[in-house]
Amino acid sequence: MNPPDERAQERVKGILKAELARRDITYKDLAARLGAMGIKDNAPNLANKISRGTFTAAFFVQCLDAIECRVLRLREDD
Repeated sequence: MNPPDERAQERVKGILKAELARRDITYKDLAARLGAMGIKDNAPNLANKISRGTFTAAFFVQCLDAIECRVLRLREDD
């Protein structure tokens, strides 16, 4: 198995943080939204998980669903 790609981890972490910031959603808000979807987690744990950037693709998609992100911008146009 290949080791995690640190650049990719930084990228998805940055994307998720940017989407949360765009919507003015805190980790506490995210925890509540995920909880409403049946995904139990708390704000400090979410902050740590997102800060590390070592979360699964499934978690990434769950977060995007929770914050109602329907269109994802992978990079800013120059």
